[in-house]
Amino acid sequence: MDNKKLIILLVAILVAFALNAVILGRAIQRFKKEDRTISVKGFSEREVKSDLAVWTIQCRIANNDLAEGSRLIEQTKNKVMTFLTQNGINPDEIIQKDLAVNDRMAQEYGNYNERINLRYIIDKIIQVRSTNVDNIQKVSRMTDELLKAGIVLNNQNNYECGIRYYFTKLGDIKPAMLTEATRNANNAAVQFANESGSRLGKLKRASQGLFSIVDRDESLASGSEGGYAGNSRDIYKRIRVVVSVDYSIE
Repeated sequence: MDNKKLIILLVAILVAFALNAVILGRAIQRFKKEDRTISVKGFSEREVKSDLAVWTIQCRIANNDLAEGSRLIEQTKNKVMTFLTQNGINPDEIIQKDLAVNDRMAQEYGNYNERINLRYIIDKIIQVRSTNVDNIQKVSRMTDELLKAGIVLNNQNNYECGIRYYFTKLGDIKPAMLTEATRNANNAAVQFANESGSRLGKLKRASQGLFSIVDRDESLASGSEGGYAGNSRDIYKRIRVVVSVDYSIE
């Protein structure tokens, strides 16, 4: 009786081991099948022309008499406004911004010398925002006419001054660029599968990278993929997006 029980116990153990082996084997097979994936990237790139120009002009007057300085900066502002409108810039596109007065004698750590320095430095900011980027570019290259008229434009050590170009219609080209990037990723995956003797399965995961907009010449020189910051001096832009896609391999 004891021998029969022992035999039954041994048979049960063997059967349990066999079932476990079958289950484990199928699990490993399924894991290997499910784990066979390929990760590929696809990109799309466009060269576009800016559709918005922002031109910031800083006029400067230096004088020892504040009232006279105020009169001169107003006169300077009017000359700049006339110059802009006479060259095809709509008055609605011109914004009069800050007026700043710097009293050098009032500076706590200043080194004011009345015989050498002028006491008051008066700055006036005028900004042009226009979608007529070609005209803004042309007019911005004519500022020597202002200099001949005695108008001082101060761009030194002022990051905001000068002309900047922006592309604002990214939403119009996003769908086509994403479609192209995804198609390029799929083509890369198909090529890999063919070369490895496999068959491309279902798409398992897809993620979109950020759209980058950089100045055309800067992108060619440095391969930069940054955003807008520091990339607004060129009227032509290069836009790029990268998508990452995972496919199963059968």
